[in-house]
Amino acid sequence: MTDIVSTSSGSGPVTGRLKKPERRRQILLELKLRPHVRISALARQFSVSPETLRRDLDALSEDGLIDRAHGGATAPLQGHYPSLSERTSARVDERERIAALAASTVRDGETLMIDSGSTTIGLARALAYRGTSCTVITNSLPVAMTLGHAEADVMLCPGEYQPEESAVTGTETLEFLRGFRVDRCMIGASGLSVEGVSETVPGFAAVKREMLRRAGTGQLLIDSNKFGLTGLAHVAPMDGLDTVFTDQRPAGGLLAALASGDVDIRVADTGERKTD
Repeated sequence: MTDIVSTSSGSGPVTGRLKKPERRRQILLELKLRPHVRISALARQFSVSPETLRRDLDALSEDGLIDRAHGGATAPLQGHYPSLSERTSARVDERERIAALAASTVRDGETLMIDSGSTTIGLARALAYRGTSCTVITNSLPVAMTLGHAEADVMLCPGEYQPEESAVTGTETLEFLRGFRVDRCMIGASGLSVEGVSETVPGFAAVKREMLRRAGTGQLLIDSNKFGLTGLAHVAPMDGLDTVFTDQRPAGGLLAALASGDVDIRVADTGERKTD
């Protein structure tokens, strides 16, 4: 029998003990209703100890879904970052070349996790164009729709829908991903620096980290315009990647960091003919 939960006011305890994933979903809901929540109030509301709530908030903060504050948490601040539609209309040629190169390495029968982003949407189009028969798990609605009309078998993650990104994130998304093991994941990112891969969109870093954990091979698709940039949340160090697909070979400290992490760098052809 399912426990009935009342969280509309946040003033009273729930009528039964929630499991950890559901409790964390309810915490995120509370932060949509108010700017700040306190550990003591949440502990009473969910009938758990303050220590349990503290662990919940620490985990949600690590996933980039909340900002920890003294005695509680706040919803993450949203700075200016280009929307998915803005990113999709920029550096189109570079992203298409990266996507085509990455898609050419995928073999029929492989299992993949593909995250949400402008370059990974291009990857989905390239895989569909090639007619690659593969199984894809994704949190991106455009990726799922593109490959759903092709030769791929597609599983769309559940989760909290982000309309500006046409993607889902959150604890339900992460729990779903943990139920699978795939040949490779192919992800995008907000930045690639000597410290590794980083992400700015709230909730995306946690999805990328989980995909990397669940994949035999971790591959990053990123255009050179993001070299040296550092997003809000850290995703993975260099040695957490196996391959980087890009449009221009990195240089300097970034190249040295990639080499130190034993990362294979694959540069997309410009398509221009060389003359003598």
